[in-house]
Parts: sequence; structure tokens; C-alpha cells
Amino acid sequence: MRNVLTLNHRILAKIVAFFLLVVFLVLPVANPVYLHILIMALLYAYLGSCWNILSGYTGQFSFGHTLFFGVGAYVSTILFVKLGISPWLGMWLGALLSMVISLFIGFLCFRYGLKGPFFALATLAFAEMFRIGANNLDITNKASGILIPMTGTSITTFQFHEKGVYYGIIIVFNVIIILITFFIQRSRLGDYFEAIREDEEAAQSLGIDTFKYKLVALAISAFLTALGGTFYAQYSLYLDPHICFGVGNSIEILIRPILGGIGTILGPVIGALCLAPVSEFAREVLRGWSGAYLIIFGVILVVAILFLPDGIVGFVKKHFFQIKMEGEGR
Repeated sequence: MRNVLTLNHRILAKIVAFFLLVVFLVLPVANPVYLHILIMALLYAYLGSCWNILSGYTGQFSFGHTLFFGVGAYVSTILFVKLGISPWLGMWLGALLSMVISLFIGFLCFRYGLKGPFFALATLAFAEMFRIGANNLDITNKASGILIPMTGTSITTFQFHEKGVYYGIIIVFNVIIILITFFIQRSRLGDYFEAIREDEEAAQSLGIDTFKYKLVALAISAFLTALGGTFYAQYSLYLDPHICFGVGNSIEILIRPILGGIGTILGPVIGALCLAPVSEFAREVLRGWSGAYLIIFGVILVVAILFLPDGIVGFVKKHFFQIKMEGEGR
């Protein structure tokens, strides 16, 4: 068992090192278009990892994480545009508000035993409520959205003319979420999460407070997701309710970890990097068809569920590492 754990640590270290090497080497030679694709891919890798903490490790499938993304984006943006508060501060305030909202949603859902598709629909319903609200409130500028003024390059305002700076920041976000996921997986908290995912009733019979730990997972996931919302706001410099709270964004967030491997550390990153060229190609080819690229995402999602139930990471572990270890055993 110890050898297996050591092997897992070595594999993780090698993959993370390779990931960092690739992204840093790409930076000096990539043009702005390629950088934009990579930035968006890594943003959704980060968001997918946040979603994975709840849905991958506790098995509570959320279809409304775009709610927390949107709250983080709008709170930091409104504070910046209306009051001149730095997005770096607004980012944490938005994350705290998202966490409070998630605890409220979780209390209602988990207290009354919602799970599986019922929990997924409940989270989707809350996201839609926020989308409708943002579409009709003056503070969010209704359906017109909020255009963030470009005040020049400044670390204080989280605005930069060079895409390379945003690229570096989103790399840091990904490294942090990978480390957080790694330590959760190796901790007692991670053991509780996985026990709930495998058999919630059995976990409860063993003395695990399933209600408490599902709330903890949801709060952590929501808090971290909201930070990604602020990054998106300062990178795109424009927000509207459809982008921030729409169903399409929910699909964008969850499809990466599903393709890469739910409940794995690097699954969301691998899924995001694999989907990046597909996403951009679909957007370019179907440019005149609003939202049509989501049809392609839907097809990919169905194919992944049918033929890659454990994702790319699970497939590789099952068909390559297992064969290698069996060969070494002989």
C-alpha cells in the first residue's frame, strides 16, 4: 500500500512539473490568439476543479455552479465600478458572499434530503433565479450588463494590457487549486467526502456527520469558484446575466472534469486542455449560430459518459498504469 501511495505522489509531481513546464514554455512564443485560448482553457480547468471538490469527491452533482461564478464576478465588479474598491479586495468579498449563499442552498437541499438529479435541478433553479434577478436589477444594469472601464495597466485594479500577465495569474490559480485538491484528497476530510460519495447511509452509520461535511464541501467549492468569477470579469471587462448565470456556463464548468475524470486531481485540467481546441473550432465554425457550440459539448458529454465513465485519467490508469504494475509484479 505504501508503495502505491508513493507511486501516486511521484506521478502527481511529474504531471504537475510537466504541466508547469509546458505552460511556461508556451508563453514567450504564443501570439495573443493562442494565449487567449490557453487562458480560457485554464480558467475552466480551475472552475472545473472547484466544481470537482463538491461533485467529484462527495458525489453531490451540482448543475448551478455558475451561480457562484456570477456572484463573484458581479460583486467585485460592482464594488470596483461603483465604489472604486480594488477587485483584489472585492474578489474576497464576492467569495465570502458566495459561500454564505451556498450554505443557505445547501442547508435547504441537504436538510430535506435532496440528492442526485433533485439536487442538480435545485442548484440549477437557484442559478436561474439569480439570472432573472440580475436581468431586472438596476445595480447590475439589467440585461445590458456592466462594461468595466479600462483604466490602464495596474496591479491594483487587476488590469493589464498584456495577456501574458493574465496567463501567469491563471496558472497560479490552477497550481493553488491542484494543491488544495491534493491535500483534501490526502486528508481525513477527503476520506469523509469519499465515504459520502460511495455510500452516504453507510458513512452516516459509521458516525460521519454527512450533513455537515456536504455543507463544508459546498462552501469550499463555492468560495473558490467565486474567485474565478472575478478573474473572468477583469479579463473580459464585460459582464451580463446570460454569461455569468446562464445554463451554458454551467455546462462549460462541469464538462471539463467529467471528460478528464471526476474525483481526480488533474482530471479537470486534462479535460480543459483537451476541449480547448474543440471549443474554439466549434465557436469559429458555428459563429452565426448563437449557443450552437453547446450542442457539440452535449454530444461530447454523452460520449464521455457512455465510453469514458471514469474520464481520461481513469482510462489511462486502468489501461496503462495497471498493465505496467502487473508487468513489474511478474
